[in-house]
Amino acid sequence: MPGYDGHCRDLNVVRSERTALRFKVPREGETIVHDAVRGDVVVSNSAIEDFVVARSNGAPLYLLANMVDDRLDRITHVIRGEDHISNTPKQILLWQALDEAEGVVVPLPTYAHLPLLVNEQRKKLSKRKDPVSVEAYRAEGYLPEAFVNFLGLLGWSPRGDQEKTTLEAMAKEFELSDVNHSPAYFDVAKLRNLNGTYIREMTPEAFLEAIGPWVDPASSWRPEGYDVPWPAERYDPAKMAAIAPAVHERVQVLSEVPAMVDFLFCDAVPMDEAAWAKAITGDPDASRILDAALEAYRDAAFAPEVLHEATTALGDALGLKLRKVQAPIRVAVTGKSVGPPLFESLVVLGRDEVLRRLEVARASLGAR
Repeated sequence: MPGYDGHCRDLNVVRSERTALRFKVPREGETIVHDAVRGDVVVSNSAIEDFVVARSNGAPLYLLANMVDDRLDRITHVIRGEDHISNTPKQILLWQALDEAEGVVVPLPTYAHLPLLVNEQRKKLSKRKDPVSVEAYRAEGYLPEAFVNFLGLLGWSPRGDQEKTTLEAMAKEFELSDVNHSPAYFDVAKLRNLNGTYIREMTPEAFLEAIGPWVDPASSWRPEGYDVPWPAERYDPAKMAAIAPAVHERVQVLSEVPAMVDFLFCDAVPMDEAAWAKAITGDPDASRILDAALEAYRDAAFAPEVLHEATTALGDALGLKLRKVQAPIRVAVTGKSVGPPLFESLVVLGRDEVLRRLEVARASLGAR
């Protein structure tokens, strides 16, 4: 027999401060776990060692304490990870022993052992190594509805191939017998995509309210350890409301919003040095583009469609495609090579500040 060899099994050793208490497992027969997920799991009693149920100091171990709690509380279902399946035959033996000792038959709960959650290395999720805190996902900007949807489909799926569902629909369809046996992959990329779907389905008003903790310094709640990257006096709710529709369709988690709108509220434009080097100092056409943009934007009506036409026209005049022309303008104004639609961003920022930033960028190039 592996582990304990049963040496004290029939010695009638008196309990003392030096002896642990073991359960005397029957040598004959088998114990059957009627598992709602896996069907009947049959374990030969001869494969179960006489296991410890209380330490030498009298403290009960998990196997005994957990079983007694379930018994006293008349628990109907024990649903837990598959790593506990080896405990279950032992707890059933203890349960049956108490039935015999008390002269009653207390119905066993229904047992169901769910597949473990694994990470991208297909190893069991670790509280120390993997992001498993719900608060951490909330702090990143995952929506409750998306998170519940994702968790509900780990190891189980409703009929059909629909990935997006509601808690109510899952509750209506769920059966323990439909749970998969294989480990469930906690796919963070899939969670992000699903969360992005939920975000895009939000109303503009709901989205604006949801991003408050990440953009509004006056928000009543913020993720632990997070500070809004601009001072309260720089934040303009009207500008945020104006740019929100352009951001709404482009984020997968709410924490991505600040980096997309920081050019509107920070004291100094947060500059991506690599983008500046490529689009401004590294582009021989940058000075011509910036000069032409300054001239066009001083008099053009500040509306997205008008600015788009003006920028297309200056590109045609310079013999450059619109994409080529936009790059130095975007980096000069927003500090980044990617972000919300350029012309909507220019309008929200305002003519005066746009011209000022273009002039700063142009001056950095000297007489080029």
